[in-house]
Amino acid sequence: MSQGPVRFALLGPVRAWRGESELDLGRPQRRALLALLLAGAGRTVSMDGLVDALWGEDPPDSAANVIHRHVGAVRRLLEPGLPTRAAGRWLLRGAGGYRLEVDNDSLDLLRFRSLRERARRAAAEGAAGRAVALSVEGLALWQGPAASGIAAEVRGHPLLAALDREHLAAVKESADLALGADAADLVLPALRAAAAASPLDEPLLSRLVLALAAAGHRSEALEVYEGARIRLTDELGISPGAELLAAQAVAAGRKPREAAPAAGGPAPDGPSGRTGYTAPSPAQLPPDLPVFTGRRTEMAEVLARLPGAGQDTSTVLISAIGGMAGIGKTTLAVHWAHQVADRFPDGQLYVNLRGFDPTGPAMTPGEAVRGFLDALGVPPQHIPNGLDAQTALYRSLLAGRRVLVLLDNAAGTDQVRPLLPGSPGCLTIVTSRNQMQGLLAAYGAHTLSLRPLDVDEAREFLARRLGDGRVSDAPGAVAEIAERCAGLPLALACVAARVALSPDVPLSVVADELRETRESLEGFAGGEVSTDVGAVFSWSCRAISPAAARLFRVLGLQAGPDISATAAASLVGLPLRETWPLLTELTQVQLIGEHTPGRYVLHDLLRAYSRELARAQDSQDERRAALHRLLDHYAHAAHAADLLLAPHLDPIPPAPPRPGVTLETFSSAERALDWLTAEYPALLLAVDVAVRGGFDTRACQLAWALEAFFDRRGHWHDWATVQRAALGAALRTGLPAMEARALRALARVEGRLGRHDETRTHLERALCLFTELGDDIARGNTHRSLGWTAEQLGDLRGALRHNQQALELLRSRKDRPAWASVLASVAWYHALLGEYDLAFSHCRTALPVLREYGDRYGEAAAWHSIGYIHQQVGRHTRALGGYGNALELYQELGVPYMEAQTLTDLGDVHSALGDSEAARAAWQEALSLLNELEHPDAGKVSARLAPGGEAHRG
Repeated sequence: MSQGPVRFALLGPVRAWRGESELDLGRPQRRALLALLLAGAGRTVSMDGLVDALWGEDPPDSAANVIHRHVGAVRRLLEPGLPTRAAGRWLLRGAGGYRLEVDNDSLDLLRFRSLRERARRAAAEGAAGRAVALSVEGLALWQGPAASGIAAEVRGHPLLAALDREHLAAVKESADLALGADAADLVLPALRAAAAASPLDEPLLSRLVLALAAAGHRSEALEVYEGARIRLTDELGISPGAELLAAQAVAAGRKPREAAPAAGGPAPDGPSGRTGYTAPSPAQLPPDLPVFTGRRTEMAEVLARLPGAGQDTSTVLISAIGGMAGIGKTTLAVHWAHQVADRFPDGQLYVNLRGFDPTGPAMTPGEAVRGFLDALGVPPQHIPNGLDAQTALYRSLLAGRRVLVLLDNAAGTDQVRPLLPGSPGCLTIVTSRNQMQGLLAAYGAHTLSLRPLDVDEAREFLARRLGDGRVSDAPGAVAEIAERCAGLPLALACVAARVALSPDVPLSVVADELRETRESLEGFAGGEVSTDVGAVFSWSCRAISPAAARLFRVLGLQAGPDISATAAASLVGLPLRETWPLLTELTQVQLIGEHTPGRYVLHDLLRAYSRELARAQDSQDERRAALHRLLDHYAHAAHAADLLLAPHLDPIPPAPPRPGVTLETFSSAERALDWLTAEYPALLLAVDVAVRGGFDTRACQLAWALEAFFDRRGHWHDWATVQRAALGAALRTGLPAMEARALRALARVEGRLGRHDETRTHLERALCLFTELGDDIARGNTHRSLGWTAEQLGDLRGALRHNQQALELLRSRKDRPAWASVLASVAWYHALLGEYDLAFSHCRTALPVLREYGDRYGEAAAWHSIGYIHQQVGRHTRALGGYGNALELYQELGVPYMEAQTLTDLGDVHSALGDSEAARAAWQEALSLLNELEHPDAGKVSARLAPGGEAHRG
């Protein structure tokens, strides 16, 4: 037999080669063992896991010896002449099991994963064609279901079953890339094969229909749809959902909103009980001005560009509104959007792209797209990696819908391009200081450049704010004020606000004062603004107290879109009771705006002026101290919130705050969540500010304090971005404890995103560091994360073992809250393994401690385990109690997936008790939640609701 490198195939029949010669793998059980080791892809598969996979619940006493013999036979097959007890090159013994040493060159599974990741990176870099080519190359490695040819019972093992799910996800991802790159024909072979294997997977079938239609095979697309409709009706008793109906409408050349139920099948929301997922109608527009002044010519022009109400546009209509800072672009765009919003019944999307924000970088297209996907109701686990894939999903959701998209303050065409809908009937409004020639050239955008207000418009503007009498009495002064304000609505608003506070001061005096003030904005306006506008702002600042002027200067230093009163107090270093009057002063003269109660915002131009004043009047140390106080405020508040959301974790308390910091306090976890939600954009930017400003420790502490919130709300992509930044900051500190926590935090979010190889590597490195540091509590929590990773990889015994190690470490350190939380996890794994008495005992021990320390999430999990245990042993009435307690807690906490899972289990128990009405009510409620989440479990619940569907339980 020839010598040479060894290669393995798992993506299809299990095969192996040495050199050019294929090896005879022998008996079925030996092939199954090899398949499991290959599925581990270089990781150790435990002996317990191998025994469970090969023999199930009733292994022979000799199971371990049989496995050892198979291992020896495989070693000799791969390496002829290997001594009997030699370790060998390929098949090695690990901790409690075995692993195969494989890499991209030796295993098709790893080559496939590498190509998929390269495709994602190419998509993120905008190389759509290359992304599709790499993705299709990876799919071509699949020669059938993973490990085909071995026993069905072994193929059902989680390690192997996960591979088929991975393949299905990759096919859908490839289809989205290809549809976005006009290359649908390249993915048709993979889509057809996957659809044949999964004939009831509606998201997959929807992509096949769209790809066939895009490739010109409309007849086949409609045949695929009809076949799917018949199978869904006959086998599940349901009609096609909204996504498949929309795809059929596109194939038929109709708008998806016109799609009707197919003949012979129930309506999507009809008797079947099925509710097809429909993306929510977002309403993100900022509030309109109560009184809008002037701009009649511009309003008439932009309104004339729209078709009549009820009519459709033949293409996406883009209107780019340009003009200098302070000219009123956003005000006009928002007002116009409100005027025409009723023509776009599917909602309005809005984002401030921060294209010219003086405090930090512009928003990336990826950030904006993810925000839109959140607004459109896409669960975080369904947001793909890479900008191209995310853009394709965003455009797919808008397909056939009438949505108004307002992209405010854009830096340029490249920032805007991924955010443009691809669907007729949508309206996109873009505001920018740039002329956006790229939009004009590539998309035929309608452009509108705003000019300054003329004297008549300025007079109307002031009259609306000061009264007709006061303005008409001083026409010359009004004309000079308009000139000094350069016709900018922002400057006129500042003047009007100050004048309104002095009703006895003639407008002629105001004009004289403006003429005498010669401050300039040239330092930051880039020549766009008349130097007299600087005089307007300076004149406004002269009307406020020195303390308010100082607050105005430091407010420009913060990077968030707005700021709370308590954060402002920390920034200026004054008590809150002294800060409130200063904020009121600034609001009265229009130097800041209070857009919602207790939250304040600066216009970009005023923010730039504020920063210019700070550079001129405050030293660098003073400015840095203000930022330090603000970061202290956020770090301590986030830490306090984190303690309420996840009391069992092991956060590092921030160092004591600097003098002058106002601390937030929270009376409950709900209040903490409210604060985190309101401050979320500012907190993300605060991490970036801390990194760029050299506040590395604060950057890490902020990132770690947000972990529970990120996870609870599903902001996984933002979480990953923040944790990567925190890891860089931690490494710069040179402190092993910081590095270990950063690695563990990054691993947790990588696990949520399905990157389990990276997760395990980072967690093992963190565990080594925590061990060297002697930090048993951190070690315990890291073992717990390793246990969750093992569960995702199908190794329940490994998951239990890691959690038991965590339990021992936390017991020894007397950390009762964390110990109780881990004990509940240990109980769950015992229950999954059928060890019900031990699981129940652990739950009963953990519950009082979880209640004592207010860990309601852990308490809910324990009650769910209790319900599961009672259900499995036939104590159905008691199971109702356990599940009911869990459901109440999950509903209070706002955790929709766990709520749906518990409702499904409750329905199963009601069904077992013969109460079909209660069972259907619980399943229907669960299905509604799962459809909102677009979760694949919805299919299983739909099956329960179909005629005779109770047979589908479990």
